[in-house]
Amino acid sequence: MSNPPRLTDLKREAILAAAIAEFRSNGFEATSMDKIAATADVSKRTVYNHFPSKDDLFAAILVQLWQKTAETNELSYRPDQPLRPQLLALVQQKMRMMNDAHFMDLARVAIAAAIHSPERARGMIDRMDKREEGMTTWIRAAQADSKLKKTDPEFAAHLLQGQLKSFAFWPQLAMGQTALDEKQQAEVVQIAVDMFLGYFEIKS
Repeated sequence: MSNPPRLTDLKREAILAAAIAEFRSNGFEATSMDKIAATADVSKRTVYNHFPSKDDLFAAILVQLWQKTAETNELSYRPDQPLRPQLLALVQQKMRMMNDAHFMDLARVAIAAAIHSPERARGMIDRMDKREEGMTTWIRAAQADSKLKKTDPEFAAHLLQGQLKSFAFWPQLAMGQTALDEKQQAEVVQIAVDMFLGYFEIKS
């Protein structure tokens, strides 16, 4: 039987949740540690015990975002399997992440803060790109197996993921559009994969 979560861990999660809510509602600059403490129903001292500054708290939120992205990068290339079902599974995983409400909340916080503070965005963008390495690794392995045309695997991964983001990420993030339903998600995933393989796959 697993041990119950410690009170300090529960407080930390409450602070993170409160910070996400406040950052979303008021933006990074207008959000105070006092307000976060009140929303989390903890003392300001407790907030500072966990996060020495607002920047540290924001960084912890970004770590959650990166970890959420990393969870989609667990599928490895299988040389004994056809390309299409493998790539469909990988892209479907990415699509599910984009339709996760918690992930979108974190993305809104990160991007809004980055717009107002470009210097804060540099490290975030670099680390987010690395967190998409799973698809790049899959493409690189398929190229090494002579199943995909030789090109920059990072470029190819961005092409494929860009098609998903143009339908299932940026419209929802920037324009408040509703998330795609399951039928729409499946259609975007299948067409994106078929277009990608139609160009890059080496026919035997």
